[in-house]
Amino acid sequence: MVTPAGLIKDQDTPQGLVFALTAYVMWGFLPLYMKLVAHIPAAEVVAHRVVWSIPVAGAVLIIMRRTQDLREALRSPRMLAMGCVTAALITVNWGIYVYAIATDRAADAALGYYINPLFSMFLAITLLGERPNPAQIVAIAIAALAVVILFVAAARPPWVPLGLTFSWGFYAYFKKSLPIGPNQGFLLEVIILALPASLFLIYLAASGQGYFLGSTRDTLLLLGCGIVTAVPLLFYANGAKLIRLSTAGILQYLAPSMIFVIAVFVFGEELDTSRKIAFPLIWTALVIYTTSMLREMRAR
Repeated sequence: MVTPAGLIKDQDTPQGLVFALTAYVMWGFLPLYMKLVAHIPAAEVVAHRVVWSIPVAGAVLIIMRRTQDLREALRSPRMLAMGCVTAALITVNWGIYVYAIATDRAADAALGYYINPLFSMFLAITLLGERPNPAQIVAIAIAALAVVILFVAAARPPWVPLGLTFSWGFYAYFKKSLPIGPNQGFLLEVIILALPASLFLIYLAASGQGYFLGSTRDTLLLLGCGIVTAVPLLFYANGAKLIRLSTAGILQYLAPSMIFVIAVFVFGEELDTSRKIAFPLIWTALVIYTTSMLREMRAR
């Protein structure tokens, strides 16, 4: 759920908007699905997300006839090493997210994804040497103030939103180093994760701790984890190439907004005082950030 690094078009296309909107709406509704598997340990859910994403992502590449790039990546030690880094980061992100939904912290998940674009901008400034404008500095400062408030005054440490922010922010940063398409990159990551995920699931089954095949409902839900994981990512990967950067930057707030609404009005989560202060601060920072981005796009 981050702004893509580059787009091949300087205008929005109807197809791109449909793809991107579909991806963000799917991500927005994902907490409802994850709540259905909240009784299953997060590690097992993540393992099934990995294993059952492979046939979905693989089928897409076969249909698109883009498997050659993946074969070349699997033969490159450097590419595999880079893929291991991004695979590890996405695993951490998925694990924290599943845990957050299962433990009634969906609002914290929304907060993490709200902070993410500001953290990505911070990484661009500190690691890529980009020069911030005054508005960007103000936005980062406001976001930092919100994080300080969460640490000082929150009823519980904000490790869920910060964990999601850091894991996804660095995932997006290192993902730029993978010189293959996003669809191929995602399949490379889940292939790398397939062996440890499969071994873990085999261990759970052998020790009688696994939920897969325990009941028809749980089995179908765990099988569906591959679909709800891979399909939005593939929609996003293809839609991001067909819309403007400014459009993608605005659309990325749709998913955390939906997650926040579901957390408060569907799951009935209550916000403590620190989060009631932090959310408006983050929203203010995002308005400043987005306005600055749009102005720069028009200037170019």
